[in-house]
Amino acid sequence: MPFTPFHFGAHTLVALSFKKQVDIPAFILANVVIDVEPLLVMLFNFDYPLHGYAHTLLGASIIGLLWGIVAYMFRAPLGKMMNFLGLPASSSLIMSLLSGLLGGCLHVLFDAPIYTDIRPFYPLNINPLYGIISISQIYLLCKILFIPAIVVYFLVRKK
Repeated sequence: MPFTPFHFGAHTLVALSFKKQVDIPAFILANVVIDVEPLLVMLFNFDYPLHGYAHTLLGASIIGLLWGIVAYMFRAPLGKMMNFLGLPASSSLIMSLLSGLLGGCLHVLFDAPIYTDIRPFYPLNINPLYGIISISQIYLLCKILFIPAIVVYFLVRKK
């Protein structure tokens, strides 16, 4: 997708719905950082696929685990930010790692059906997910899921 904002509704809904099982900052950060790859390719005109290694389940897993570590290391300032947003902020290292892993991989699984250059199962050079849902359908899904994400956010804040 043209960058993470299109993922935000669906992935925020997942994070908030499972707030006791998911480290929200690790999940969101891992999800966002995956799209640094195409951003850099476009900004600097690299001779590199728009969706390269970061957009594989292997690459996203490594990135997600690294961001899980980063989120855990910075849990105090992230916790303050989460408290400001009215969201839960307690976490363990395992929760942060798993949340980063989930965030990164979910990003790839959302992108794989709509981009021909993604190889989610690298080192296999295939994308069996391509075309199982159209770009317009996935964009619509993301837009629709943004609405319950907002509702769940306010319900979580209310508690």
